[in-house]
Amino acid sequence: MALLDRVATLIRANLNDLIDRAEDPEKMLKQVILDMQNQFMQVKTQVAIAIADQHLLKKKLVENEEATAQWMRKAEFAIEKAQDDLARPALERLVSHRQISEGYRQQLDDQTIQVENLKSALLRLEQKLVEAQSRAELLAQRHRRARVASKAADARASAQSAARALTFERMKDKVLTDEAVALAKDEMANEDLHERLLALGKQDEIERLLEEIKARKTRVA
Repeated sequence: MALLDRVATLIRANLNDLIDRAEDPEKMLKQVILDMQNQFMQVKTQVAIAIADQHLLKKKLVENEEATAQWMRKAEFAIEKAQDDLARPALERLVSHRQISEGYRQQLDDQTIQVENLKSALLRLEQKLVEAQSRAELLAQRHRRARVASKAADARASAQSAARALTFERMKDKVLTDEAVALAKDEMANEDLHERLLALGKQDEIERLLEEIKARKTRVA
């Protein structure tokens, strides 16, 4: 049966392999469990139908066996009364019911095997479903923890990168500050030299003017 083939496939399903191939493991796990639950309900329904058919076949078999016994009694009664002409059709009906009973018996045997197979498949699928649900939850939790750990690692890496960037910026600011201080000192030194040169020039001018005034006074006297 196709149904039993699908059940066998699900029973053999390896959740780890399915997860390895899945882009979204948790979604894949939920789908696998949902498929197994659907198959379980289908098998359960098939088992109920098969058992009902089995009871019906038993009922038909019993009815035909009772009819066979009844026609046997009628044939025997006709023979006792030396009514062979009545015994023959009774025996004909007996044979007919006996053949029908044999057919029902064969169907019942086949149906019994089918019911046992379905019951066994249902039991295995139920066990597999319970196992899969437990494993799926564990695997889903592991996957969630792995995602959290991955995000935490990314956050740490990002924080370290930000810290390095901040350190670089601080070093850059320090270099710029040191450069500005050096430039200011250089400018101040240049300004001091310029002032000294100006002062020196001013003194020379004063001395020159002094000598010029003295010379002019001497000529007048």
